[in-house]
Amino acid sequence: MRTLYVAVGVAVALAAGFVASILLASEGGEEIVVLRTFDAGGSPVETRLWVVDEGGSAWLRSGVPGSGWLGRIEANPRVELERSGRTARMRAVPVRDPVGRDRIHALMREKYGFADVWVSLIRDAAGSVAVRLEPAGGE
Repeated sequence: MRTLYVAVGVAVALAAGFVASILLASEGGEEIVVLRTFDAGGSPVETRLWVVDEGGSAWLRSGVPGSGWLGRIEANPRVELERSGRTARMRAVPVRDPVGRDRIHALMREKYGFADVWVSLIRDAAGSVAVRLEPAGGE
């Protein structure tokens, strides 16, 4: 019975270590931005994310199609992006095109390196969604 407890303890420790390493990798990236989305009641919800630039736009990536921040922008595309100490009002546009999504994956890999490789272990590559940020345009 003692062997079972030790095995379970080791498994739990390994799982906790894996989760901790994913969190450290995601927070240790080259650039972290704060995306402020708004829930159904209009209250802001902050999410820390990686960002890349392509074609004159900032791009984010939802690693899983059911992430909370992605659901909130689908309900309300008006967001605020805090980047380099500045906050801007933006409009978030999910882009589900596989070619565009794969381009954003490649840019994330280029910018964030091994951290992206490690975080990708829990990402749904085929189901992830690229999100383009556009100026809010006078809102």
